[in-house]
Amino acid sequence: MGVRTFGSLRLIEEGRIWEMGQVEPHIAIRLKQLFPKIPKQAVSPFRFTHDLITAADLDWFIHRYPLALSDRDRKVLTQGRRAYEKLQDEMERILLPDYLPPEIAGIREGEKVRPYQFQAVELLRCRKSLLLGDEGGLGKTYTAAAFLCAEAEALPTAVVCDPHMQKQWRDKLEKFTTLRVHVIKKATPYSLPPADVYIFRISQIAGWVDIFETGFFRAAIYDEPQSLRTGTGTAKGAAARVLTHHAAYRIGLTATPIYGYGTEMWNVMQFIDETVLGSHEDFSREWTNEWGQIHDPRALGTYLREQHVMLRRLKIDVGQDMPRVSRIVEYVNYDARTVQSIEDLAHVLALKASTGTFMERGRAARELDIMVRQTTGVSKARAVAQFVRLMVEAGEPVLLLGWHREVYDIWLDELADLKPAMYTGSESSTKKDLEKNRFISGETDVLIMSLRSGAGIDELQYRCSVAVFGELDWSPGIHQQVIWRLDREGQDKPVTAFFLVVDEGSDPPVMDVLGIKASEATQIVDPHMGIHSVANDHSNLQKLVQRYLRRISKPTASNAVHDEEVA
Repeated sequence: MGVRTFGSLRLIEEGRIWEMGQVEPHIAIRLKQLFPKIPKQAVSPFRFTHDLITAADLDWFIHRYPLALSDRDRKVLTQGRRAYEKLQDEMERILLPDYLPPEIAGIREGEKVRPYQFQAVELLRCRKSLLLGDEGGLGKTYTAAAFLCAEAEALPTAVVCDPHMQKQWRDKLEKFTTLRVHVIKKATPYSLPPADVYIFRISQIAGWVDIFETGFFRAAIYDEPQSLRTGTGTAKGAAARVLTHHAAYRIGLTATPIYGYGTEMWNVMQFIDETVLGSHEDFSREWTNEWGQIHDPRALGTYLREQHVMLRRLKIDVGQDMPRVSRIVEYVNYDARTVQSIEDLAHVLALKASTGTFMERGRAARELDIMVRQTTGVSKARAVAQFVRLMVEAGEPVLLLGWHREVYDIWLDELADLKPAMYTGSESSTKKDLEKNRFISGETDVLIMSLRSGAGIDELQYRCSVAVFGELDWSPGIHQQVIWRLDREGQDKPVTAFFLVVDEGSDPPVMDVLGIKASEATQIVDPHMGIHSVANDHSNLQKLVQRYLRRISKPTASNAVHDEEVA
């Protein structure tokens, strides 16, 4: 007597898709419970992308609920499951504490690859795609460089980075390895000189998409891939997608893959390994709630680790036991008249953002955000400058963070005698380096830096242990990137980050949203650190809109000034 079957399974579309058909109703219900990617309203036949993970899952499923399939398809399924298990076993072996890596040629004499960096190199060679999320200061750039020396099949490689990081990438690669490096000069193709590594500014890659499509680049390294978190809807995202598809190896280097909400992880992973989270529809069904938030961030973080597509080590994991960073929220004086001057317009924009047409709501909310954040920064700028002066007079060099040019101008005026160095969006790459060196050399005790210039800059830890956030960003990841510029190997003092805020303008809603984002992002990036509550809020700007709508019928608070320290 033959084994009862509950449906059929076959490979279609030239072996790219598994199709499960003629599934009995009660088995279909069970299937949807076990495979959340399947829509609840879907009916047989059900389709699955043919990859190793799916092969392992389907092979497991048909042992419980046998399905009719040909001998050829059964062999393919079994081979897929075994390949998945073999790959998992190998990656687990690589991550064991006693793993002994092979020698790597191409590392310059006197330089070394650390054991935890070796593990990432071998994991990437094995898996061919990896999001390396090691905590800031653990040498992700050097890990990528070691991989390129270890894997000849990855050359030539395209490195995609922020504009201010091109020179740093070149300098580190040339110092650490014998690889030939070329920095891309233009946003349009030209005859490339022979090299192993070509370094692109992210703003250049859209013009090189035709070259990417040829498969010339065997590997793609995305430095801080959260720059691509908006996906393929932009020219740079579409170009990166082409580069990814034609590269044999893909690696993302970032300790903060999420700048906003956890759903950004899907977009980021499309440039690293698109199979792990499936289509956007699959991802939404399996991982998000009715508000579009990740319903279980901790589970998502654990899943990414179990698939070995994300590798993250903290300083304490690799023996770098550094003092805990002190984060201090300090309320400072502000110019109430400056804040009051925008109240009427802010109320109008808040109303329009709440009641206008779809286009009007979006435009009004963005205008409200820009106006209120700049005004908030201006209103407290002099108090921030005074705080920085006190730090400098106490013998502490200061990294001062902001966002708006109008705020910088006030700081420069108030601190003119200290001759602050500037590292913002207005300086060329050459000028940025000169200004950074002025600070590091001790020529000045103040470096004014744009909040979003914080990723990747090195050597500040040898000069400074105090960061002062004179303006806030909506993203906790931006703040953390800055703090890691100081909290890294080479720092010999405890790091302190001061967040100077006021209880008017944009600071209160931004601080509220930062708590939501930090909770969700932390659970994905560090799921073992514990679970925190996540509020059901899905809009940064809506917090700002609601704040001004609530105040329309209320008198504006007078010059309330707070001088308190909140740990």
